[in-house]
Amino acid sequence: MRKTARPQVGLFVTCLVDVFRPSVGFAAVKLLEEAGCRVTVPEAQTCCGQPAYNSGDRRDASAIARSVIAAFREFEYVVAPSGSCGGMLKLHYPALFAGDPGLREAASDLARRTYELVSFLTDVLGVERVDARFDGKVTYHDSCSALRELGVQTQPRKLLDSVTGLHRTELPHADVCCGFGGTFCVKYSEISGDIVRKKAASVVASGAGTLLSGDMGCLLNIAGKLKRDGSPVAVRHVAEVLAGMTESPAIGDARP
Repeated sequence: MRKTARPQVGLFVTCLVDVFRPSVGFAAVKLLEEAGCRVTVPEAQTCCGQPAYNSGDRRDASAIARSVIAAFREFEYVVAPSGSCGGMLKLHYPALFAGDPGLREAASDLARRTYELVSFLTDVLGVERVDARFDGKVTYHDSCSALRELGVQTQPRKLLDSVTGLHRTELPHADVCCGFGGTFCVKYSEISGDIVRKKAASVVASGAGTLLSGDMGCLLNIAGKLKRDGSPVAVRHVAEVLAGMTESPAIGDARP
């Protein structure tokens, strides 16, 4: 793919953003455009196939992956506001088609062009600060996929520290799983519930008024537990704060 002065980005919106938090998609577009990108949201995109893949359904996962590869074939970069979905495209698609000569190279090509949103802004585009304001104390949860599969850790913290009015405090055990894990929380609900109980306690212990992260699965899971506990801590996707788009109610308070 030929490099251009204004990078051509295909935004992989993700199912959870599309269904539960469209404002995250709009925030991602704003951040990318302000960084000089031309952004397109392909209408043909679907789920990344991770639920099927994690459940051992390789046939359906492969069918979904084929459609995603086709939908994003023409873009210089593919960016997702999710470490989980980004990890699926970047790491698991090549593994899924490792034995398929016809799709192996296409999957590897997509993987080379795929990035998580905040890491793309910082590591590829060289963004060092954002023009946004958020008055309050926040803490950040590292999702398992973003941290362990894609190496996303310092990038969101760096950009958050440039937000006017924002005070960031480190979350105790920030790198510990929240218990969501895709289908894990369904298959092993009691274990998942115990994990998120500990995570919610860490969030409260941080003293922050707002919890941020880059994966909607984690955010929905933690927000649900905090709400059930009656906690006043608000929960938001990091892109919303970085883009200065926090008009919508916090996650778990109401549908956007």
